[in-house]
Amino acid sequence: MVIPVHDVNPARRTPWVTYALLTAGFVVFVVLTPGVAGSPAGGGDLADLCHLQAFLDRYAVVPQELIHHRMPHLVPTGDTGVGPQGPGCVIGPPGYGKSPELSVLTAMFLHGGWLHLLGNMLFLWIFGNNVEDRMGHVRFLLFYVVCGYAVSYGFALLNADSGEPLIGASGAIAGVLGAYLVLYPKARVWVLVPFLIFLPLRLPAWIVLGMWFVLQAVYSSGQGVTDAGTVAYVAHVVGFVAGMLLAWPLRRGTPPPPEPRGVLFGRRAR
Repeated sequence: MVIPVHDVNPARRTPWVTYALLTAGFVVFVVLTPGVAGSPAGGGDLADLCHLQAFLDRYAVVPQELIHHRMPHLVPTGDTGVGPQGPGCVIGPPGYGKSPELSVLTAMFLHGGWLHLLGNMLFLWIFGNNVEDRMGHVRFLLFYVVCGYAVSYGFALLNADSGEPLIGASGAIAGVLGAYLVLYPKARVWVLVPFLIFLPLRLPAWIVLGMWFVLQAVYSSGQGVTDAGTVAYVAHVVGFVAGMLLAWPLRRGTPPPPEPRGVLFGRRAR
């Protein structure tokens, strides 16, 4: 419903971990992920799709592997072939060893397309620096990883028999959003609201992030969205709640954000 573009909440120190996570996200996508970087929509010809499928199967989280440690006997090899139903991706015995627990970490840096990547990086860019500023570099990195693991295990427990891969930093970044809501609920956030044109407004963080959470919760139930099967909205909900709980002990000692100046909803802000 709204697109955040900037928050009025300057950080006191350079957010090196946030910068490193942003850089890693782009590098893994552009340099290491096969088949998706060349197209804004993601995907390409059959060979690209087969390489991508094999890459994700190896490095993404698969719920049944994580919960049951049940590794598949046949996996995509990355090659193409022609079968009874026409051209497709070849499957065969895995030629690698996979640690389901480690795949939780690698999956946090994988994205399925440019929109997936840019959306995640935008939210991390806007809200990550202040959470890192409050927690410190090392604690913020640990917080980010813990949120990612909480999301993967939470999603896997709810979909224990699923063989579909789970990828993306959305869950860990949802934890950052939950922490931001707890630590800086009154910080002002510039957003673009689509209303005939993109209307810029400055809203409190509790409205922006609260609306985001409500939408994820609604979408996770399958209501109001047509792609609920391809986007793990429940993972966003789990990550957001985990971030709130982990940041809760820090809320009392968090200095308030600076009061914004200028016009807010047509009135002069204090």
